[in-house]
Amino acid sequence: MRQSYSNSAEVTLVFTVSTRKVAIAKDKGRELTTRSKGWSIAHRLYRLNQYLTGWCGYFALMDTQSVFHELDKWIRRRLRMGVWKDWKLSKTRKRKLVGFGVPRGKVYEWAYSRKSYWRISGSPILKKTLDNSYWNRLGLCSLYQRYQYLHQS
Repeated sequence: MRQSYSNSAEVTLVFTVSTRKVAIAKDKGRELTTRSKGWSIAHRLYRLNQYLTGWCGYFALMDTQSVFHELDKWIRRRLRMGVWKDWKLSKTRKRKLVGFGVPRGKVYEWAYSRKSYWRISGSPILKKTLDNSYWNRLGLCSLYQRYQYLHQS
C-alpha cells in the first residue's frame, strides 16, 4: 500500500501487489510450467489457469495493472521456453517453424541457434510464432484481460 497525494488536502490510498507476492506467483508459475512432471501442455495450462484465476481474483482490487501485464508476459515467455525445449532437435525446430510460416532464412538462423532457452523464448521469431492467439487457442486465460474484466465490475 502506498499513499498518493494530490494538490488538494485529501490523501488517496493506492493498493499495490508487493514484490514478494509477485515472486511467490512466479515460483508457483515455474512449478506449474516445469517439464519434469510429465504433464501434457493441455494439463499444464489447465493447472496454470486454475492458479492464475484465483491469484487474479484475490489481487483484482489492487490498482496495478502493470503487475498483471508483466506477469502475463512472463508466463507466456515461460511457456514458449517449454515449447522450445520440447522441440529439442534442430530438425524438429526447423519443421515446426516452417509449419508456423516463418521464412526459410529465419528458420535456419533460429533452429540452429546456440542461445539459451530463455533467450530464444524472448526472440521476435518465437514471439510472433507462439503469440497470444496461439496460447488462447490452447486454452490459456490471459491474466491481464481477466484483471481488466474484474477491475471494471
